[in-house]
Amino acid sequence: MSCISIILPVLNEETQIVRCLRLLQPWRGLEGELIVVDGGSSDRTVALAEPLADRILVSPKGRALQMNAGAREASGDILWFLHADSVPPADAIQQIRAALANPNRHWGRFDVRLSGRQPLLRVVETLMNLRARWTGIATGDQGVFVRRAAFEQVGGFPAIPLMEDIALSRRLRRRGWPVRLRPRLHTSSRRWERDGILRTILLMWRLRLAYFLGADPARLARSYYRS
Repeated sequence: MSCISIILPVLNEETQIVRCLRLLQPWRGLEGELIVVDGGSSDRTVALAEPLADRILVSPKGRALQMNAGAREASGDILWFLHADSVPPADAIQQIRAALANPNRHWGRFDVRLSGRQPLLRVVETLMNLRARWTGIATGDQGVFVRRAAFEQVGGFPAIPLMEDIALSRRLRRRGWPVRLRPRLHTSSRRWERDGILRTILLMWRLRLAYFLGADPARLARSYYRS
């Protein structure tokens, strides 16, 4: 049975981390391990996570750096990168294992559902899922999972401060199209609700277009976080 290493990059997630890790407890042990990689939290994230994770790592801030650090220390032959504000399906481990049972499949992602109730969020999540289906590009909100061997062969996440998930997808897509798992991974809509749904959509489209046209990810990251 394949061991799955669940890797969570976190930064100041004390309001989310306990709920997230408690949901993942049934998968610790023979089926998987739970690795939390902290990027320098100034709140109680690490203290709250310690009793609920198999390993707590500290890394320089940045999701790409944190996820690569977790992958280096992982013992599983499948790596599953998950955000702290995500709620996976109850049978997610079984779904991932079945999806990669075919040796010609190397990676995949879940369809996503946003947590908020506003009707426009249903449109946003539908477009996210369709985009991933049509382009073979997955984002971190979609719970990317990958064979460890394939992850290492493509060099892992590039050390860039933004768009690391898109860059990894491009690398992995050369090895094959991602497996789409239809059971939905619920993820927080807090950014859309906090900053405005339409404003966030336009911001992300603008940043992704700029990235595809060759813009410097560091400059895009400054724009993203400044917004």
